[in-house]
Amino acid sequence: QVQLVESGGGSVQAGGSLRLSCAASGYTFRTMGWFRQALGKEREGVAGIYTGTGSAYYADSVKGRFTISQDNAKNMLYLQMNNLKPEDTDMYYCAATEGLVALNNPARYKYWGQGTQVTVSS
Repeated sequence: QVQLVESGGGSVQAGGSLRLSCAASGYTFRTMGWFRQALGKEREGVAGIYTGTGSAYYADSVKGRFTISQDNAKNMLYLQMNNLKPEDTDMYYCAATEGLVALNNPARYKYWGQGTQVTVSS
């Protein structure tokens, strides 16, 4: 059974850091990513990675501040978020799929975690 479980969200002041983790089980995925979504808004691709090559994508809004990484041995995906801003406040989701898909397109991902809330105060 495929399962993605996020952890590491929380509340932090602007300029602070958080590290999100995603524990994947049930399959070895070729594409994994982090998305975020606020109520009433579309889900936005934050960062994604092809697990075989390590090639990564970042949204312009997080480049230089966020880093996606993986531990293939543990089937873990991470998102290190530094210099957080109030506009980064959202529910963050881990996503994965078997094939190689566009990293920033949520419609191409088959499996989703339950989400973890990130709140950044000014």
